Amino acid sequence: MTVSTAESCTGGRIAAAITARSGASKYFQGGLVAYQDEVKVRMLGVPAEMIREYGVVSREVAEQMVKGACELFHTEYALASTGYAEEWEGHEVEIWVAWGCVDDVHSLCLREDFGRVKNVDIATQCVLDEFQKYVMQRQNLHHISEVYMA
Repeated sequence: MTVSTAESCTGGRIAAAITARSGASKYFQGGLVAYQDEVKVRMLGVPAEMIREYGVVSREVAEQMVKGACELFHTEYALASTGYAEEWEGHEVEIWVAWGCVDDVHSLCLREDFGRVKNVDIATQCVLDEFQKYVMQRQNLHHISEVYMA
């Protein structure tokens, strides 16, 4: 299993949490903090039209960031974040996290406001927890299909 990250509002905290665990070098390939729209477009392949249509803080962009990270780092899986971690220029708190592989991406939105630092911490832990459940489910499904195909 190989993993990468593409982060905006979490600013590298997802990658930091992954690499804080012993043995991460066996599966973690790298991460990109794509804070600006042009970095998302150029490095992660997020279409500029998608950003214009849905906004940079959207499910569509978060999910494309997962796909882009998988392609950029040549990994099976990726985790991503994009959002407003605090009220800003008329926007309320809205953080999209996404996880998965190129052909199977999942996401969710966090909207509660506990302050910028806590919001980022919650988003980071949330995507890590969801990714862990996702991988366990995929491994169980793979094991079940091996049993029935044998």
